[in-house]
Amino acid sequence: MIDKRVYGNTSGYGDQVMLYTLQAGEYTMNVSTYGGIIVNLIAPDKHGRKADIVLGYSTLGEYERSTTYFGALIGRFANRIKDGKFNIDGRNYHVPVNNGPNALHGGPEGLHTKIWNVLTSEVDGAPALHLSYISEEGEMGFPGTLKVHVDYILFPEGKLEITYAAICDRVTPVNLTNHAYFNLAGDGNDVLDHEIQLYCDKYLPVDDTLIPTGEIRSVAGTPFDFTAGKRIGKDIDEAGGYDHCMVLTDTGDHLKKCAYVAERKTGRTMRVSTTMEGVQFYSGNFLNGTDIARDGNPYYQYAGFCLETQHFPDAMNHDNFPSCLLHPGETYKHTTLFEFNV
Repeated sequence: MIDKRVYGNTSGYGDQVMLYTLQAGEYTMNVSTYGGIIVNLIAPDKHGRKADIVLGYSTLGEYERSTTYFGALIGRFANRIKDGKFNIDGRNYHVPVNNGPNALHGGPEGLHTKIWNVLTSEVDGAPALHLSYISEEGEMGFPGTLKVHVDYILFPEGKLEITYAAICDRVTPVNLTNHAYFNLAGDGNDVLDHEIQLYCDKYLPVDDTLIPTGEIRSVAGTPFDFTAGKRIGKDIDEAGGYDHCMVLTDTGDHLKKCAYVAERKTGRTMRVSTTMEGVQFYSGNFLNGTDIARDGNPYYQYAGFCLETQHFPDAMNHDNFPSCLLHPGETYKHTTLFEFNV
């Protein structure tokens, strides 16, 4: 089942924003046409009690003002670009910086700030949203016009499938993801006791501005080793908080295991599979109490975690990283599947 209602109007141009509600089995998801944001994701626990398992705000205006990217579609290039600069075929490009010296998540007016067009349908009986946006030549400094399509499908057994697709008319970097912050406890406490297993045997070390150094390093013997599973908080201090791209062990472009997360008190679990080669594991390090939750309480450090499936950060500036460039005639496509259970 899909419903929609007016969510509000943007503060800048007064554009109307809609909120779509997808209902499937015991699961409910709200998605905003502003930023393609997953505003709510309601899931049952082992006792049948339902709670919101993603972080978010009460109002559209808070999403507009925020720099947390709660639940948003990210692009044209997810993660960081060093100094906001890259070169393609001898031509220099510059994305406005918005994260210290670097460009983050497509620049200050990336896809997370856009009004997306939406069509609805059913896929195998499951409610589906089909979002689209055309990013014109030069938007945020990127070359070429990029036509982006994102599908959200919510299955009644607790599966959320997100499929991303894009085509271009000039060679351009593309890296799309969703920036949902999860807290499977659904109670506003931190996620340090969540147990997580990452099917990743390597990670990308970063400099002090969180740009990859270019090295692809084994996780063995480091605080980034989640191959056997452990509490998020176990080695978090040694790691200095997690905001790192983890490299999937399986290198194929098929749908493959990425992560498994369990929250013991509620019994909620989440499995993540993806066709991408990397996943940015972020532990909410920069949440500091200035962002207010829907219940009126502040979000403090480690209130949620992100698993952002993607190409490697700053990939266009590292020849040894898998290419993030899309050429005319090609189709960028990737799928990420979240499976929730108790």
